[in-house]
Amino acid sequence: MQALIPFPPLSPEIFSIELGGFTLALRWYALAYIAGFLIGWRLIVAAMRRPALWPGQRAPMAPDAVESLLTWIIIGVILGGRLGFVLFYQPGFYLANPGQILRVWEGGMSFHGGLLGAAVAGFVFARRNGITPSAIADSMAMVIPVGLFLGRIANFINAELWGQPTTLPWGVLFPGPGSLCPIDWEHPCARHPTQLYEAGLEGLLLGLVILWLVRRRLALQFPWAITGTFFAVYGLARFLVEFWRMPDEQFLMQHPEGHVLTFGDAGVTMGQLLSLPMVAAGLALIALALRRGRQ
Repeated sequence: MQALIPFPPLSPEIFSIELGGFTLALRWYALAYIAGFLIGWRLIVAAMRRPALWPGQRAPMAPDAVESLLTWIIIGVILGGRLGFVLFYQPGFYLANPGQILRVWEGGMSFHGGLLGAAVAGFVFARRNGITPSAIADSMAMVIPVGLFLGRIANFINAELWGQPTTLPWGVLFPGPGSLCPIDWEHPCARHPTQLYEAGLEGLLLGLVILWLVRRRLALQFPWAITGTFFAVYGLARFLVEFWRMPDEQFLMQHPEGHVLTFGDAGVTMGQLLSLPMVAAGLALIALALRRGRQ
């Protein structure tokens, strides 16, 4: 008999309230976003209060200004994340059902799209306030792993974005469609808990690496070094986890093999295709930061 881990008795909703025929619910997915933004905000404020971490021992902005930055980033992440999911993963479905685009609370956010949205928002904020773009980018890259960790834990609680079937002892028997094998979609099977793989690699491991670089190596004094580290490590981690992660159901309807590019029996998933440029950009930024040296 296969060893597996039954899915714990978790609900996507923390609580719900009935108000005049409407249901108001707080979901773990929403709480992960809220907590990620708030923790990230406080971490950036703490960094701004330590001038010794920054080039010339001078923080790039006042701690009070971080609140305005947070507003810009929230807008960029939500708009970019949702539009990225719609355009990268399920364009056909949302073209036929445009009313579903606004239902963000049901899930469906692209990290790569959210990152692009945050980058645009951060760049505009930097230009409007006379702040060096590298300082904004490094500040955001320093705290994004917190949101990634919380978001992937919420994905696990939602029993979504599960992995390929596995016979390994830590395979999880997810509820709903995740409990069925893709071969016949009738027999139950355990799957890789890829949400937890990503939480560990993209969130915990990446966060610890960046924390060590900031505190022990004073990496913020090398503009773009933290941003480059984030891009390179996240891109590599996501590329690896994609080998065990199942594509979205709607995406599989358009790409039955789960690949957007196919090479014989192998292929490249959409997540891998979007992550490869991140690795290249990250390595380029690290090389640039090292060549320029401490500022």
